[in-house]
Amino acid sequence: MTLSNEDQQLALTLTGIPTAAGLEDRVIEFLEGWLFMRSARLRVQRDDGGNLLISQRGAPRGVRPLLITAHLDHPAFVVRRRVDARTLELEFRGGVHDPYFVGTAIDVIDGDDRPHRATITSLDAKAKPYKRVKARLAKPATTIAVSDIARWHLPAPRITKGQLHTHACDDLAAAAAALVAFDRIMAMPKARHVGLLFTRAEEVGFVGAIHAARNGLVPRNARLICLENSRSFPHDSPIGAGAILRVGDRLSVFSPELTNALGELFTQARTKDATFTFQRKLMPGGACEATAFAAHGFESTCLCLPLGNYHNMTDIDRVQSGKAKRGRVGSEFVSMHDFESLVRMLQIAAAGLHDTDGWKRSSMKLMDRLHRSGRSLLKPRRGAR
Repeated sequence: MTLSNEDQQLALTLTGIPTAAGLEDRVIEFLEGWLFMRSARLRVQRDDGGNLLISQRGAPRGVRPLLITAHLDHPAFVVRRRVDARTLELEFRGGVHDPYFVGTAIDVIDGDDRPHRATITSLDAKAKPYKRVKARLAKPATTIAVSDIARWHLPAPRITKGQLHTHACDDLAAAAAALVAFDRIMAMPKARHVGLLFTRAEEVGFVGAIHAARNGLVPRNARLICLENSRSFPHDSPIGAGAILRVGDRLSVFSPELTNALGELFTQARTKDATFTFQRKLMPGGACEATAFAAHGFESTCLCLPLGNYHNMTDIDRVQSGKAKRGRVGSEFVSMHDFESLVRMLQIAAAGLHDTDGWKRSSMKLMDRLHRSGRSLLKPRRGAR
């Protein structure tokens, strides 16, 4: 499988859309356009929190739903008030370390999607519920209003040397992979049990996922494959070595039956096709929605893209250690090889995950072989006490 120009353009477009926790409207508008073109085959449900559940028409009864899940927000600023003609107060919704703020350029996006350059002049890191900054506009702009989004001033999204460099890989690159994969899945036989779930406000505490888990939007028997972009560590989870079956995060380990079933499916696929690559890692540096869904009794696990410049922070280790007094922001980046790997993994999951009994049977066969080969060791020795 190779990515088409259309697939790559989708990734470029989606990851360049301004978004913030609670203000994912532009991304949802993009999704609604994508869904409209496929409306004859899909059913869309929305809850009162704005989460989107997409299922295929004619989904079979008696087969557990498999939901590919991604969140639609990214750490960003939200305008709180205008202090004067050129000064704004904004809050920052998401996780970025303090040294990255003061002196850094941002773009404030008005209601007509026009960016206005500003520079952060101060940071109140102890403000609740979110950090607050003041920023000075390069030029007065009367079109900026309360609740407008601002984001780091970064180059336009681009694919170069096999990598996607963009404003928001986390989690829009994963959402793009879900859309690319879902087009292929809809053409597969026996995959109508597969759907999509898009959640809101993940970056401020899984708010959308928790809401969807509690309000009945997600069927109780559903299994969830939560997609993420997780910080890459070159020695352990390198960019370019394939997307990652993430077995846990810093808060929990994910549902073992679902995680192990996927691991077996991916291993079998790699045996048959040497061009298919994937990684299997704990990835304990952050937390993801698989933990939130598991805590609410759902069977869930995670697939992720190894991510560079996590949350737009470059040189994180030097900044955290104090060796660099000021942080520098940069485009997030992922490998398009890994993006393709993630699409392939979702197709494999859709084809193979009608239930987890296959993994159980395979595991029991392995346990039986191990027991037969070594059970003679368990016979008591004559004279042993």
